[in-house]
Amino acid sequence: MNSSRTRTVAVLAAALVLLAIVGGGVFFGVVLEERPAGDDRPAEPATESTIGYVEGYWYDDELPVDDREDAALAEDELEAVIYRSMARVEVIRELTFEDDVDVDVVSREEYRAEHGDVFGNVSEDELIQRNVNYEALFVVDRATDAEDEYDSLYGGAVNGYYDPTTGEVVVVSDNPDEPETDEITLGHELLHALQDQRFGLGGFDRSTIDDTAASNGLVEGDAVWVETEYEQRCETEWNCVIPDDEPGGVSDINWGLYLILFQPYDDGPDYVDYLLAQDDGWAAVDAAYDDPPASSSEVIRPGDERTPVDIALEDRSSDDWEPLEVGGEVANETVGEVGMVSMFAAGAFDSSEPTVLERGDVVTDGGYEYDHRYTDGWAGDELVVYVAADAPESTDPMESVEYTGYVWQSEWQTAGDAEEFLEAYLELLSGYGAEPVDDRANAYEIDDDYPGAYAVDRDGETVTIVRAPSVDDLEEIDGGATATDGAGADVGGPTADGSADATGITASADGDDSDPIAAAVETGLGSIVTVAVVVIGTAIAIVVVRGRTAASRAQRRVER
Repeated sequence: MNSSRTRTVAVLAAALVLLAIVGGGVFFGVVLEERPAGDDRPAEPATESTIGYVEGYWYDDELPVDDREDAALAEDELEAVIYRSMARVEVIRELTFEDDVDVDVVSREEYRAEHGDVFGNVSEDELIQRNVNYEALFVVDRATDAEDEYDSLYGGAVNGYYDPTTGEVVVVSDNPDEPETDEITLGHELLHALQDQRFGLGGFDRSTIDDTAASNGLVEGDAVWVETEYEQRCETEWNCVIPDDEPGGVSDINWGLYLILFQPYDDGPDYVDYLLAQDDGWAAVDAAYDDPPASSSEVIRPGDERTPVDIALEDRSSDDWEPLEVGGEVANETVGEVGMVSMFAAGAFDSSEPTVLERGDVVTDGGYEYDHRYTDGWAGDELVVYVAADAPESTDPMESVEYTGYVWQSEWQTAGDAEEFLEAYLELLSGYGAEPVDDRANAYEIDDDYPGAYAVDRDGETVTIVRAPSVDDLEEIDGGATATDGAGADVGGPTADGSADATGITASADGDDSDPIAAAVETGLGSIVTVAVVVIGTAIAIVVVRGRTAASRAQRRVER
């Protein structure tokens, strides 16, 4: 996790243990008995009301499997480990389970075959929307299917997951012949079952990238916090069932998607730390399930309330274009600060891609940094996908994407925040070979990877980006997206005639080999973050190969 998290968790955990031993509490109307030790334990403990006791097993019981050389368990052995693990989760989280939890341990091959369909049964229009959304973030190019990228990422990186629809925990093992149980992963997923039983996980808003990251900041932050404490106790006071072999990882990772998915696991525990530091301790965490974070920004900076502003994009398209509809609703997306940071940082981990943020800006001691000046003034955004009215009928979403465009509007706390975001975005366009369009102010074209025409406009605290298949289509998708007299938007880009624009930037009109977008950034938009690619050698192994520390364990965890 972030270097700023200096493991005050250990101190908090010690305090929580003391509180649990000294006195009991009342949660959800159930009177919880004290968690006594040794001979002081009640003669007739109850699973429903005794913290640290589940179906005949105490949290500190020793089991015959603790001394085994492998972690491949028979059915009855697994049951004992599950109940003891549930009791241990109760001790750390200070809540009791209400029901048993079904657990299935499968090999990675079984997981890929039976559980690896990340997108499930979604419509063609949904697949089109997702491909356009991730293309807009420069993390999935035109020739690549976002579904395939997700399948590859999940298939190799998931250690386990909890399915709220069935109440089942699935633990994934890299041993195909005798799947082994990892008790630390089991504890993480059992915590999700506890969350679902106590608070209900089905009611969270996960309709957008930002909504999902915000909700997961609480849900996964809570789980990773408990997992970290669980692992520390396995190292110091508990005997635990943990495979000897380190699991494998993802050999070819999409860093943009990974950074989006991983952010709640990285920043979420800090968010939980913030809640625990309030006077109510765990009660403050419990209460947060009724009032979860409103945006990924609130998880990135705990204590900074950042409810997104309401953006209602006006449809200014011609009859030749129309908003894509999914399930009868306009296909819109909020990528949030998490999506924007990942857009600017993904190239730092891939030597073949340009980047705005360098690896040293992003990688911390045990995690990633998502708080950056280019995006920290985010106030809200909305991305609407458009489709050409004359697009040919096709059942292949990849073919249909050729006939799409989008309008992406973002709001910022100040005009300066909007300008800093624009600085970074123009630099990213430059890295992908964008060239200015003659006689069109603030319009650019890209030929490869992310082909199309881009129009960029800043009006005070508002930045609007329009992408279309061609320059002419820009105004068909969003009337007024570009101007032909060179007097257009205040974006700091080159004007059509090469004269200085409102920001004092000049651009050459004689067709030289200079990079006008990079020049615009350097001349008129403040400090420079060089567009560069970084060869990081073994960084993939560092990220996805799990070590015996909580930080490295959390680092490689990505789940549903």
